[in-house]
Amino acid sequence: MGLNYIWDLLIRAEQCGLDKKDIQFSAASVYSPYMELSLEHMNASHVEKQVEINPFYRFDEMFRGMLDINYTEYPEFRGALFDILIHFLGEIDLLQGMNKREFYIRFVRRDIEAGIFGDKVRRNFQKCGKEEQDIVAASVLQTVQTGDALFTLKRTARLLFPGSTIYANCEEKNELLFYINQEESESGRAKISLLLDLLLPVRFHTELYWNRHFGILGVEETMRLDRIAMY
Repeated sequence: MGLNYIWDLLIRAEQCGLDKKDIQFSAASVYSPYMELSLEHMNASHVEKQVEINPFYRFDEMFRGMLDINYTEYPEFRGALFDILIHFLGEIDLLQGMNKREFYIRFVRRDIEAGIFGDKVRRNFQKCGKEEQDIVAASVLQTVQTGDALFTLKRTARLLFPGSTIYANCEEKNELLFYINQEESESGRAKISLLLDLLLPVRFHTELYWNRHFGILGVEETMRLDRIAMY
């Protein structure tokens, strides 16, 4: 699917890991009256750093005077101002589609990235992808709102590690057993460390099992030879 609007392009840029400030907008000299972005290929889905805009598609009253063809003075200043204004309008576009919960999630992300939760959390958060960061921030918010950290921890772990299972042993001791259905890796360790630092109740301690499940009597999938972890 192609890119059609400023907000569409900014969202795609963020998904691709491209900083929005690296995109430079300019007014197109040739454009379609039916599209906001003036792209070389109509159905282009990738993001270029130099983007031409049809400013009259939605913002005719704002740019009519600035881009009057009879006014040719200060081209560099007008170009820089145009870029700033389009970035500003793009941010307004993005915010208009957000509800209160999404604002709160942004605040949590900002606090984590600022090191409010500690430098270790900040470093591990930076190792996660954009969607993973949103999941973690939303989980922190949910914990604050509901107070149920244990439920949120289990749910978040399943989202970040599909196919994984968490067992709670609360009869003999407050213990959580994590079976992570993937090979142990640096990124995996960073994500699980992030979850435990942010969501693990203080009274619990944990055991991690990567890609090898501990044996459970009666559960055939966990009793395979050479695939059983010791508990």
